[in-house]
Amino acid sequence: MVPRRWSIAKRLFALQLVVVVVGVVVGSIWSWASARADLEAAAAAESRAVAVTIARNPFVLEQARTADPSARLEPYALDVMRRTHTDFITIMAPDRTRWTHPDPSEIGRPFEGTITPALHGRTFTETSVGTLGPSVRAVTPIEDRDGRVVGLVAAGVTVANIASALVPRLVSVVALALGVVAVAALFSWLLSRYLDRVTAGRGPEELARVFASYEGVLHSVHEGLVVIDRSGSIVLHNDRAAELLHLPPMDGHHAPVPVQSLDVSDALRTLLTSGDRAVDETHVTSDRVLVVNQEMAFSRASAKPMGTVATIRDHTELMHLSGELAATRTLTDALRSQTHEFANRLHTVVALMELGRVDEAIRFASDEIDQHATGTAALGHRSDGHERDGDDDTGARTTSAAVLTAVLDGKRVEARERGVVLTADTAGLEGPVPAPASDTITVIGNLVDNAVDAVAELRGDDREPRVTVVLTTVDGRTRFVVRDNGPGIPDVPAAHERGWSTKASGPDGRGFGLALVRAAVDRIGGAVTVTTGPEGSTFVVDLEQGRATA
Repeated sequence: MVPRRWSIAKRLFALQLVVVVVGVVVGSIWSWASARADLEAAAAAESRAVAVTIARNPFVLEQARTADPSARLEPYALDVMRRTHTDFITIMAPDRTRWTHPDPSEIGRPFEGTITPALHGRTFTETSVGTLGPSVRAVTPIEDRDGRVVGLVAAGVTVANIASALVPRLVSVVALALGVVAVAALFSWLLSRYLDRVTAGRGPEELARVFASYEGVLHSVHEGLVVIDRSGSIVLHNDRAAELLHLPPMDGHHAPVPVQSLDVSDALRTLLTSGDRAVDETHVTSDRVLVVNQEMAFSRASAKPMGTVATIRDHTELMHLSGELAATRTLTDALRSQTHEFANRLHTVVALMELGRVDEAIRFASDEIDQHATGTAALGHRSDGHERDGDDDTGARTTSAAVLTAVLDGKRVEARERGVVLTADTAGLEGPVPAPASDTITVIGNLVDNAVDAVAELRGDDREPRVTVVLTTVDGRTRFVVRDNGPGIPDVPAAHERGWSTKASGPDGRGFGLALVRAAVDRIGGAVTVTTGPEGSTFVVDLEQGRATA
């Protein structure tokens, strides 16, 4: 079993503690050396002052000329040592012979230090080893009035006494160092606890593995994934979410994106900022139909919410396929209804002929032909050939009149079964519609369905439920006009929002039709205008020429 490596918190704590201890040790050594240098300099200056003062004393000059200088200079030197706290004062002859010394046995013996500069009349200081050990001393000449050197004075302080004077300073330095180490250790411990909490005790290697795994999963998920903090900003998202919500690419260096700045519907924006739980909520944007799930995210170490996580699925293509399936189902039902109707009419003709009423059978069949021709003449193919599906690659980006004929014919049969008269006119349509068939079916199908629904429930009214569809080309633009004589729309702006409907909600919900129409028209390139009142509503869709999409 591989032992677990130290966490970031432990490593930082150990590193900070080592840095502080090393810094304190280095600082203490530097403080010790600096204090010692200061004390040695002070001792040298004091020794120099004492030596010069003694050398210039007339009493010392007078005794230096006597036959026995030690007799009176020794007591004098000892007295000065006591008063000046000097460790030694040596008065000697120019030949190094000591006249005074703290140790009487050393009197008469040669001085062991340097005297050459003093013999030349110069006062100097040095650190050297003498009979009392290492010391800082000053040596100065005793000169008569003629400038001749008649003796020398050496005064100094031993290094051991200097070291003793450093002990109080050393104690204060050590106490300060220990205090610094204690305070630094406390702050390092507090910081390590914080880091240990936010990193869950993981080491940098483990965090790197977790980050690499999470990033790989994040960008490999096909659904859009966004993480929203408590301030209402998107702090993390994957590539699919960037595509669906028009977010900047996730490169690890972007700033959080406020949800309020997203180009989405107010309902979706409100959901993302609220933090509420959502399960398969459908939201329509300008170009997509999105299904959103959202959950609150909690910290593993506590029950405190950290924000929300939302997953987003694109159902635009699915809605298109559903529209195409609905159109196909409509055509199938229409063909089934027509088959049933024609079978009934053929049985009638056969019955009349069996009864010998041939003229009446012919007249009945002719009337049926004329009635069918009247209902479908406006939906027939134009003889000039403009309605044929092209063989080039523009066929996928346009909708032929044949498709529109089939859709409207099926809608006409459905409307008749519900007691609604649906008339359609494509005589003014020049060439194919510049839009994919799926988008065209979405626009026409939903507008016609809504119009039929609006008039199918008319009760207690003398008006006949009627829906009129006109497809024309006006100033180079394709125009769809769907008109009904229903009760009108009470709130036109709200009618374009997802979920709004004048009808009771069914098992699959309602209120998507006009929202899908608006999204499809925005995608194709065009505009929708609505005129409504108590006598009915009129929807006009103008499509821009040349804006077809593949």
